[in-house]
Amino acid sequence: MTADTLPITVEFSGGLELLFANKRTHKLQLPAVDPSTASATTIAYLVDHLSTLMADSRKELFIVDGTVRPGILVLINDADWELEDEERYVLQAGDTVLFVSTLHGG
Repeated sequence: MTADTLPITVEFSGGLELLFANKRTHKLQLPAVDPSTASATTIAYLVDHLSTLMADSRKELFIVDGTVRPGILVLINDADWELEDEERYVLQAGDTVLFVSTLHGG
């Protein structure tokens, strides 16, 4: 780890891991500064970055209109991202971000 990177853990559950090559946990090193905005790296950057890591080509199962699809619960360090300013949350070294699908077929 350097001051230029943020080590974070991303986890998928509720079937979302299927979109990421059946891998539930991902250890990532993200840039501390979002290159597209020159601002601190946020969850919005992470979501966009994750879309490039998807093994499944159906990105609409994870992202709709540039954000996390409705029906996916996002937890930042075990707290609902709605309590943490959602996509504007500035990522910190050591954060754990969990994406849980609450959608079920039937």
